[in-house]
Amino acid sequence: MSENDGLLISAISSFYQVWTGEKMVLCRARGKLRLNETEPVPGDQVFWEWDRDHPGNGILTAIAERRNLFIRPNLANISRIVFVASAARPETDPFLVDCMSVVARENACDFMLCVNKTDLNDGKELLAAFKNCSFPVCCVSALTGEGIEALKGILMGGISVFTGNSGVGKSSLLNALVPELKQETGELSEKHGRGKHTTRHTRLFPFPGGGWVADTPGFAALEIRQLSKLSCEELALHFPEFPVGECRFPDCRHDKEPDCAVKNQVQMGRISASRYQSYLRMYRELKNPARQK
Repeated sequence: MSENDGLLISAISSFYQVWTGEKMVLCRARGKLRLNETEPVPGDQVFWEWDRDHPGNGILTAIAERRNLFIRPNLANISRIVFVASAARPETDPFLVDCMSVVARENACDFMLCVNKTDLNDGKELLAAFKNCSFPVCCVSALTGEGIEALKGILMGGISVFTGNSGVGKSSLLNALVPELKQETGELSEKHGRGKHTTRHTRLFPFPGGGWVADTPGFAALEIRQLSKLSCEELALHFPEFPVGECRFPDCRHDKEPDCAVKNQVQMGRISASRYQSYLRMYRELKNPARQK
């Protein structure tokens, strides 16, 4: 029986939805995938064949080599990470943005910051933390439609994943980008100022003009543990605005050393003080892994 290829759209229990380019096929995984401890996840390019015992359904037979793989939420072959932030309630901690930007670079993903709820707060204070950064920043309002068309142009092609803390409006933003999704949106908890996350399973949705977008349950992807494979020495390379290599000492940690080019740039205002503090915090947590437990 000949194999077909497709894109895995969602994985719920032992069932997998695969987009063939023309239609959706519901599949189960062949036993050898489970024996090899290879769990298919949304974003995987997969191979499948028709299930003789269940006409109309398929069986996954293999998974193509992955560009990247994220755990919690489970996603593969991500092209770009869109961090949805808010300057209104709940206010986003810039450290979380910096942390995810490093995770994105380490996993060969593009990264962008999307500040939502500009109808409530223009976000100038939050945006100041990311001046001179290499990644794009856009301001939008899912409620009024401000900036939505510009964001659509950035997201075309590849697989884009939306992340950010609950309550910042990820699902509302997806509704504004692709109205036919009719994503359920959560109500903000008045007591804690946090949102009740409404996405229960990771799923890819077709994006108008080409490409796919994903909303993801949970916030675990932002844990510093995602950076554990990085060495302390490599961390500064993931802050592109840092003039690495221009310091007095070749092994400069950009912390307490004299004649540090990075600290000089911070003092002159050419590097955001907030970004620099994020670097120091990540460096120290990577240097002392026990703090992450």
